[in-house]
Amino acid sequence: MKEPDHNQWLDLAIEKSAENLDGISGGPFGAVIVKNGRLIAATANKVEELTDPTAHAEIQAIREACKQMNTTDLIGCIIYTSCEPCPMCLGAIYWANIDEVYFATDRKDAQSGGFDDNLIYNELEKPTDKRRIPMKQIKKDKAWKIIEQWTDKNS
Repeated sequence: MKEPDHNQWLDLAIEKSAENLDGISGGPFGAVIVKNGRLIAATANKVEELTDPTAHAEIQAIREACKQMNTTDLIGCIIYTSCEPCPMCLGAIYWANIDEVYFATDRKDAQSGGFDDNLIYNELEKPTDKRRIPMKQIKKDKAWKIIEQWTDKNS
């Protein structure tokens, strides 16, 4: 199998990001997912269009790729993004088992454009009881029983 053309796919992700220069659909971000040299998904940020704060380009591309491939496991796939993935998107990339990430601009570039993820990065380093959004653990025993049942049933 030949080496993928990373420049070609990253150019497409950047082209997708340019679709949002009017600001109507969402921020200026694009993402492309490729498997074995074949395009699986290509999308831009859709946060405003879908009134969904999770509709980042990477999330939209993961959703589309999973739908196209009829799976939740994108092992063997590469994602190309116009910007370094935010913490939410990075988490989704790991959950989807994507093999590699190629990006153009980084989080400092995004910050200079008004997209600042530093709050989230900083919050993730704090214990849950020290975060800006109060987080309190309750009802652990009841919920833990469900996890135990799941484990027993699926072992």
